[in-house]
Amino acid sequence: MSTPYSGASAAGAPQGYAPPDPTPTTQQNYAADYSGEMGTPTTDAGRPDVEGTSVGQLIGEVTKDLSTLMRQELELAKVEVKAEAKKAGQGAGMFGAAGFAGYMVLMFLSFALWWALANVMDIGLAALIVAVLWGIVGAVAFVMGRKKFQQVNPKPERTVDTLQQVPGALKPN
Repeated sequence: MSTPYSGASAAGAPQGYAPPDPTPTTQQNYAADYSGEMGTPTTDAGRPDVEGTSVGQLIGEVTKDLSTLMRQELELAKVEVKAEAKKAGQGAGMFGAAGFAGYMVLMFLSFALWWALANVMDIGLAALIVAVLWGIVGAVAFVMGRKKFQQVNPKPERTVDTLQQVPGALKPN
């Protein structure tokens, strides 16, 4: 008994057409025959076959390869910086949350001190003492911060020195 599709050929193929055998008898390694993006033929040893290629073409290929390499390196740097920036952003968010929690702790400790002092003196005087204590803490922090800012040098001294040495390095001896 024959099947419904016996003797049928591929659509548009002539009668008697046989598709090519998907398993070739010889294996061809196409990657070994060409190198680089431009497809420079290679020798059997795997080195580029540059015989018959002009110096200008070779320089053009090297320039293109260097340009591709630089673009790939730049893209890799962007990906790495983006990943690190994401981690830094998450860390900064955690620092923000910790700062807010610390603020809340100080606020409630201040209230506790205020109420504790209110047991031995007038409530208004207790609040004034707590406020003066925080005023002293704020003044000390301000003085220390101002001192640190006065130590900051906005001019990048080492970079300026290095840039001044570059023209001398470019001059012929």
